[in-house]
Formats: sequence, C-alpha cells, structure tokens
Amino acid sequence: MKGFDPKFADFPDYINGITREIWEDRGLATLHHYYAPDIVVRSPSSVVRGNQGVIAATMATLAEFPDRRLLGEDVIWSGTPEDGMLSSHRILSTATHSGSGVYGRATGAKLRYRIIADCHARENAIDDEWLIRDQGAIVRQLGLDPKEYARDLIAREGGAEDCVKPFTPEIDMEGPYKGHGNDDEWGQRYADTLTRIMSAEFSVIPEAYDRAALLELPGHTQALSHDGADDFWMTLRSAFPNAEFRIEHRIGRLDPTMPPRAAIRWSLRGRHEGWGRFGAPSGAEVYVMGASHAEFGSLGSGPARIRREFTLFDETAIWKQILLQTGDL
Repeated sequence: MKGFDPKFADFPDYINGITREIWEDRGLATLHHYYAPDIVVRSPSSVVRGNQGVIAATMATLAEFPDRRLLGEDVIWSGTPEDGMLSSHRILSTATHSGSGVYGRATGAKLRYRIIADCHARENAIDDEWLIRDQGAIVRQLGLDPKEYARDLIAREGGAEDCVKPFTPEIDMEGPYKGHGNDDEWGQRYADTLTRIMSAEFSVIPEAYDRAALLELPGHTQALSHDGADDFWMTLRSAFPNAEFRIEHRIGRLDPTMPPRAAIRWSLRGRHEGWGRFGAPSGAEVYVMGASHAEFGSLGSGPARIRREFTLFDETAIWKQILLQTGDL
C-alpha cells in the first residue's frame, strides 16, 4: 500500500491493526501520527476537529472501561492508496464498567456493544471520520434508560444552552474526503432496498431478505426473518414518517473469502411527528445518523438475499434532540 507502513498487509489489516495498537496495546501516543492533526470526527452526539480531542476522549474511555476490547468483525472499504481509502469498520466491543466517568459511578457491569466507524485514510493517517456507537446498548446494560440518560447528560453538561449539541449538517465541519463510495452492484442493491423501505415500500422485505435473516440492531438487540425486519424498519420510519431519507455513502464488495457485502451510511432528517421507537410525537426536528452493513447469500440455487444485517444509530442523541426542543428537561 503506497504511503502506508509496510507492516500492514492490506487496508483491512491497517484498520484493525491500528485500532488494536491504540486501544488494547495502549498506544495512545500513536494517535499523533495515525490520526491527522486536523481530523474531523463526526458522531451523532457531536462534531470535533483535531487529534488532541480524540486522544483525550480515548483516555477518558479507557479510564472508565480499562479492559475494553475492540473485535473487528468486518472492514468494508473502497478507494486506492494513491487517492485515499474509506473503510466502514464494524467492531464488537466488550468492556467492564470499572471506573467512574461520563456513564456515572463504576458499576462493574459487563458490556457488549457495536460500533461502525467510517474512516478515510491517506499516507498512513486517518483524516476524516464518521463514528456511530451503540449508546442505547451501553446505557441499558448499565441499568439506565436512553431517554433519562440523555436528560441527565444535558443537565451535567450545563443545561440546554451550554450542553454539547448533537450532530446536524448545520454544525458539520468540512474534511478532506469528498467521495461517496463505489459503484459495486452489492452496494447499489442494498442502497436500493433501504431506499424502497424508507419510501414505505415494505413489500420489498420478503424479496430482499432471506427468511432466516438475522438482524443485529440498536440496543444490542436482534430480530429474525421478514417480520423482524419489517418491525424494526417500520417502527423507525413511523416515528419520522415525513423525514427525508438520504444515502450518504455506499460501498459494495466481493472478496474471495467473504460473502458479498455492502456498507451504507444514511440519514433521516425531519420532524418527530409519528408514534414509533421514540414514543409520543413531539414535533421536534431530528437528524438521525445511521449506518448499516449487509451480507448476501443463498441456500442452493435461489437468488442471493440479505442473510445478515447490522444497523446502528445513537438513541441517546435522538432523545437529546427531542428533549432540547420540547424543553422536557
């Protein structure tokens, strides 16, 4: 890989390798060269620029969860070393809440949750990132309710005026990555499926999903088969029935030892004006940053359908937007 450390065999090895080096091998100082000085990191909860903030946040997380492991489940990527590469990195993380911090006093709780991080890399450094952590899974495993956690976080951050504002396009910062992924057929196919579902064409689910499809969902929950997919996407869409759905980034890949896969970063933007995953309609204007991975396959000679799907968004960031606008603090 031109411009990258030769110790990395390929781009997935680079992404998994630096993740382990930073977190589990305690190489936090390597963030000075693995993360560009002016990197933009967007998450549903905020947007920040600069690797100093990344280093501080990493230390704070490790102080609260010192045994945290980050198990790389997949790296779905596009691009070239010369022009830059974009990885959609899906991680299964385990941790023990051994220290006090942003999640409150140490509880000793054992956690398991996922992260999807879209990272752009050139010349051996990450310089643009979109990071979605399953906050709903974390707070529930700590015995907290996502809505109540968001309400408490607003208070701890200084109240409605001074708290950290969740991400919206208005507060975005321009980074170096301007791409939209690739034109691989599996990415196009998955983007089309999600677009049709979000256009209320739920009849596409039996066509697109295998009957034995397993869905890994926010809150570290699972759903199974056509009815599970229908329920998940229906309750999300019904909460924001007129929100604009956009495909922000799309990658498809067919690698020799893996099933066909796709990674989609998407958004929903509009009013919380329906019943669904977020309770009674509030009328709040909400931005949902979401990411989904899919694996395709078939048993026998039938057409390839989605057999596994992984979707993440941050429930606490959505509740924070709702509470800030309704004043229900």
